[in-house]
Amino acid sequence: MKRLFALIAVFGMLLFMASNVVVAQDSTATAQPAAQVDVATDTEEAAAATAEEGQSFHSALKQKFIEGGPGFMTSILLAFVLGLAFSIERVLYLNLATTNTKKLLKNVEEALETGGIEAAKEVCRKTRGPVASIFYQGLDRANEGMDVVEKSVISYGGVQAGLMESGLSWIALFIALAPMLGFLGTVVGMVLAFDAIEAAGDISPSLVAGGIKVALITTIGGLIAAIVLQVFYNYCMNKIDSLINNMEDASISLLDLLVKHNLKK
Repeated sequence: MKRLFALIAVFGMLLFMASNVVVAQDSTATAQPAAQVDVATDTEEAAAATAEEGQSFHSALKQKFIEGGPGFMTSILLAFVLGLAFSIERVLYLNLATTNTKKLLKNVEEALETGGIEAAKEVCRKTRGPVASIFYQGLDRANEGMDVVEKSVISYGGVQAGLMESGLSWIALFIALAPMLGFLGTVVGMVLAFDAIEAAGDISPSLVAGGIKVALITTIGGLIAAIVLQVFYNYCMNKIDSLINNMEDASISLLDLLVKHNLKK
């Protein structure tokens, strides 16, 4: 809606300025041709400035994307989209893997006291997250001795840690790939700019500046993609470290509960 109002305002201003020019030309029919050319030039410049001010962010972004070269900019965008997809998937997975371990330990302890190992396993089976899965594996081997339970908890904890880290290597790949594609586009753009200078036989400031600007757009795109993906990557790593620490602490508490349960038999 805002974009529609902006377009209406721009067209209204252009029509208003055009009508003023027509009235001015009718009232000054005997004026010199040079003056008419100046008025038309000023009108065109004002219209261009107004249109540029009313340009939306999406249009400006699209223009820069085209200026940077569709080939390299598309490859950078593809790396960014794929990296973002992996990042969002990891964020959702890790947040769903978060478990209230204190509540889970309390429920397992109550189940052990009332229904024994099977009741505790049922509690873990109904609880979502890696901590509950580790608890289930430990409880499933409770009758085989505490040494077997401890080894099972440690082994399955490593499996869960590997599952949480799955996909991070792809995010790291796209973090490294996006700026490298941007730098490659910059180098190629600089080579093309120097080719244009060689073909023209003259070092024109406008020619050099335009080529360098277009070349650097790919670098900007690659760096922006890498920065955004790096934020997601660091968040995932921090979340994984927190979950692993939580898993280790909860596993020790589970072993203590099993020892107490065995002593009460």
